[in-house]
Amino acid sequence: MKHSKININGAEGLRLETGALALEVTTSAGPRITSFASKKGKAGNLFWEIENETPQATGLIFRGGHRLWHAPEDAVRTYQPDNDALAVKPLKHGVALAQPTEPKTGVQKAIKIEILGERTVRVTHALTNHGLWPIDTAAWALTMLRPGGYGVLPLLPKGDHTKGDFLPTYTMVPWSYTDLSEDVWDLHRDYIGIDVQAATSPHKLGLTNYPEWSAYYFGGTTFVKHAAIVAGATYPDNGCAFETFTNGKMCELETLSPFVKLAPGESVQHVEHWTLFDGLKEPSTDGAFAALSAEVAKWIKTL
Repeated sequence: MKHSKININGAEGLRLETGALALEVTTSAGPRITSFASKKGKAGNLFWEIENETPQATGLIFRGGHRLWHAPEDAVRTYQPDNDALAVKPLKHGVALAQPTEPKTGVQKAIKIEILGERTVRVTHALTNHGLWPIDTAAWALTMLRPGGYGVLPLLPKGDHTKGDFLPTYTMVPWSYTDLSEDVWDLHRDYIGIDVQAATSPHKLGLTNYPEWSAYYFGGTTFVKHAAIVAGATYPDNGCAFETFTNGKMCELETLSPFVKLAPGESVQHVEHWTLFDGLKEPSTDGAFAALSAEVAKWIKTL
């Protein structure tokens, strides 16, 4: 693995790469992982990058790509700006990045990126409370994928009513603006497909339990992210461990940690693992989804 300094839309950054993949992350703002690409595929960067962006009223600049927030979402607290230079610590297989503490919340966000082998990335997210009183929050890891692709949200295995499977195993949580009748939602027995191009308005959907991975296909390359669920824990947004958002311009795959009460000085961590598969078919059919699931299962065993 090697890393080099680069410029990312006017911000300082680093490029981390192996023979199989490359990612780029800002170091003078954010942090944002703005690019994730397979060197062996033709799709290029699967993450959505925003150029010439107008800042939000709070001063936040989304920049695109992958970011860390603290949940639940609030129009003021969540959208605090992160435009200052980061503390950067090079690691043997990656880099650790920490932003200055947010003045209005007392929360400090940090992300550690480690490349494991040729095709696996471990992203460790951390929130630390530097305020004067305890706070209730959860780490919230959001990945913005480029438009024109197809998202995949696998569902838990089906039960058998005749054998006594009488109770639910998960809850689906639609946001108030979500229209499940629109073609953006491609419903299958074992998964929910997300046809991003069909979205003409914002949609958001969460699940309280799922097989701990999600995926996004674009141009012959499939991005997969995995995050473990803590059994019995309380999650934000009516219990969501996973959430997805699309407005047709991009698609977000979002994982969350359980709710925690952070006393001053305490931290919460949330870990995701990422990989890229080349050459698989778009998982918009049951057969293509089964092929993807088989590859993901083999990959998860290596984590």
